[in-house]
Amino acid sequence: METIKPKLLEVLVKELTLRNYSPKTTKAYKSCIRSFVKHFSPRHPRDLTNDDVRSYFLFLLEEQKRSAGTVNQVFNAIKFLYVELFHLPFVIETLPRPQKERKLPDVLNIGEIRNIFAAVQNLKHRIMIMLAYASGLRVSELVQLRIEDLDVQRGLIHLRSAKGKKDRFTVLPPTMIPLLHQYAQDYRLGNSGWLFPSGMSPRHLATRSIQAVFERAVVSAGITKPVSMHTLRHSFATHLLESGTDLRYIQELLGHQSLRTTEIYTHVSNRQISKIRSPIELLQNEDFEDREGPKLLRQRIKTR
Repeated sequence: METIKPKLLEVLVKELTLRNYSPKTTKAYKSCIRSFVKHFSPRHPRDLTNDDVRSYFLFLLEEQKRSAGTVNQVFNAIKFLYVELFHLPFVIETLPRPQKERKLPDVLNIGEIRNIFAAVQNLKHRIMIMLAYASGLRVSELVQLRIEDLDVQRGLIHLRSAKGKKDRFTVLPPTMIPLLHQYAQDYRLGNSGWLFPSGMSPRHLATRSIQAVFERAVVSAGITKPVSMHTLRHSFATHLLESGTDLRYIQELLGHQSLRTTEIYTHVSNRQISKIRSPIELLQNEDFEDREGPKLLRQRIKTR
């Protein structure tokens, strides 16, 4: 089996590259297939039965307690292996995919975002965190920005080969422009190249570096919500929706292929929910038929 695995993974990577899969997806599929092959070693994947592959998914769900999202990614990787590499009927085509959890994203309020900005002293890092929120950027998009991607005159950022290998534009707010000019001057940036270069190499700053900065800022700001850099993107979308921006424009800015993906922010926005009156408010209404109710309630609260 040791002579098979390296060759199999090598061919897998080549096929993914030929089909223009992103490096991130290629790395993920390679990891999935490596674990899959190791699980059934020394048997070759070609020799596995439908029941074998089904048992592997049950192993991931029941014994390893993997999330539905992770198992679905393994599903896609194994399907690619059998259909694209082996040219065999997909042996688990009839296997139902695990249903994804419908978790709502955590969102920071305006005060919390201000506190995070204030907690970052390094100018470069503060600009990065501010721009992630101001323009709704993924952290991978943020670190890969180039100076020539900023259209200051039109107030736009051109995101090239973003998720799904698609270009898109998003907003470059006027308030960010003088800050970016100051940053460019202080760091002696030219007219082209990485907007946020790494200090140790000609590459851009690593995603993990800015994520670590953000995590420290969250602690310094006293925020206990389970948030990450991606929360800034969620907050950008939610605050746009609450300020009255049409959902379809938000979809374009975020680069979502489906409007259904963007609609999740309607569930965390307080634009409509805040207008709903709780039934307890009726107790304060003078027309409430039990006029002694509010008085009695207040008396009980005072005696506690």
